[in-house]
Amino acid sequence: MLIAPLVAAILAVPALASRSPFGRVHPLRAYEPEGIARREAFERAALQARAPTNDTNTNTTVSYRYKTPKTEPYLVTALPDVTFNFGELYSGSVAVDANNQTEGSLFFFFAPKAGDPVNEVTIWLNGGPGCSSLEGFIQENGPIIWEPGTIAPVANPYSWNNLTNMLWVDQPIGTGFSAGTPYATSQEEIAAAFAKFFKNWQDIFGIQNYKIYVTGESYAGRYVPYISAEFINQNNTANFDLAGALVYDPVIGDMSQVQTQFPTLGHVEANLNIWGFNDTFMNQLAAIHKECGYQDYLNKYLVFPASGVQPPPGNVTDRCDINDLVFEEEFSINTCFNPYFISQACPVPYDILGMPGTFQYSPPGNPPYFTRPDVVAAIHAPTSFQWKECAAGNVFVKGVDKSALSIEKVLPQVIEKTNRVLISNGDFDFVVMTNGTLLEIQNMTWNGHLGFQSPPYEPWILDTVDVRYDDVFLASGLDGIKGPRGQQGYYHEERGLMWVQTFQAGHMQPEYQPRAAYRHLEWVLGRVQSISDASAPASSSTNSSSGTPSSAPSSQRDSGSAEREPAVVAALLVCLVVSFHSMLA
Repeated sequence: MLIAPLVAAILAVPALASRSPFGRVHPLRAYEPEGIARREAFERAALQARAPTNDTNTNTTVSYRYKTPKTEPYLVTALPDVTFNFGELYSGSVAVDANNQTEGSLFFFFAPKAGDPVNEVTIWLNGGPGCSSLEGFIQENGPIIWEPGTIAPVANPYSWNNLTNMLWVDQPIGTGFSAGTPYATSQEEIAAAFAKFFKNWQDIFGIQNYKIYVTGESYAGRYVPYISAEFINQNNTANFDLAGALVYDPVIGDMSQVQTQFPTLGHVEANLNIWGFNDTFMNQLAAIHKECGYQDYLNKYLVFPASGVQPPPGNVTDRCDINDLVFEEEFSINTCFNPYFISQACPVPYDILGMPGTFQYSPPGNPPYFTRPDVVAAIHAPTSFQWKECAAGNVFVKGVDKSALSIEKVLPQVIEKTNRVLISNGDFDFVVMTNGTLLEIQNMTWNGHLGFQSPPYEPWILDTVDVRYDDVFLASGLDGIKGPRGQQGYYHEERGLMWVQTFQAGHMQPEYQPRAAYRHLEWVLGRVQSISDASAPASSSTNSSSGTPSSAPSSQRDSGSAEREPAVVAALLVCLVVSFHSMLA
């Protein structure tokens, strides 16, 4: 019988002998570390902040900070299928240039900070190019979260507007609900248009002399630095007082080889239990990796401190396209493969935005949420064209972005101006991989030096509770389990740049690791001095943030496992006993 040794193992853990899995005290409660008081206070605040439900789809807000005759046309009073209060919220279109309608308009969502006000605005931009920031609003870091595979929207306990005034913008022209004919050929043009829009938006909402933070993911690794640099160049702190920036899994350098081909083999090797490739295929990958010079390149340039400026990578031949080879092989193993989050398997989850992973699909009778007429009316969106999560056409003229790589000038400029820039990569992302991003950082000069001078592998310890799925745990009698604790990745800070490698995060980090992303933003905003400071309160707001690293030295790859609390092991043993009991009943 397997139950006897399992029970013996449980009884060997102090203080658990008297705790039934169905009992009054969950075993994890017996092993909370000294920070229990702070974390439990945090948990209570987060749960109290959850919006009450109602049956009318009508948003009830007691007070408004930004409601005026000029902003009232943008006020969102209700959203279809949202049956809880979501606070003060505005959305609609603002012209890029009120005197030149040919420049079009950009669409926005604005969620003022919950609780005590702050004089700052944090901008969020999705990538693409041409992908709507409404994805970020409703599936990543907005007050309303409707994740793929879930039945209905819920209040997001990790909404970034718990920390700051949040602005999500569909840009450039041709993206999402932004109207007009795309005319940009460069990031400089896009940034100039965004600055004009942002000034017009501020005038409508009566905003001036605020600190500004620019954040985003993916291709926003180009948008964010260029727009931030434009704000700096405006030399106008009344409207463009840039204070920091953040980019997730960002396109900051070469996407033909450095951020795609070079790191592919290392990524697969570090996550082979997910990929599932056999030895024959792995040997084939290793041979191509060596033959095409990828191994030599990594040996020479993925070092700390940097060994020198990296040469241009050249063109990729079909023989050396190791990234595409992995894609094809994985789809033969996992037909529902999602490169944005490699651990996803079948079935493909229903996605209210109509784009689950790399697929574009909505079940019959379930159109994408932002194409529904009732939703379009509720958010004051244009009706002359239909919203798409990612544009069907080009948002650059002839599909060409002529601007230089972000690492060449604008990203260093932003770091040197603010000394508050965070770059993070998720280890379960196969679109923009961790080692590729680190390679580009090692090819960037800022504040007097090339790249990081020290290895960026300081263990990131984050010991805060996870409240997003609290109802699920409560209903299952597992209210003491709050998700992974202990090491959440690696981090490193030098000369104004914070690097974070996030374990078990996909391409959209606020979606896949919201607790971690919340802590990232806290650092950017200056709410915490260290992202790994578990001894001090994360912030005065209601929420806070929380692997197998692909780029850490092999000796460090599992360093977090020994730091897990003993109670986690005990709780898993309890769950096993319950499972066996159920099977034998």
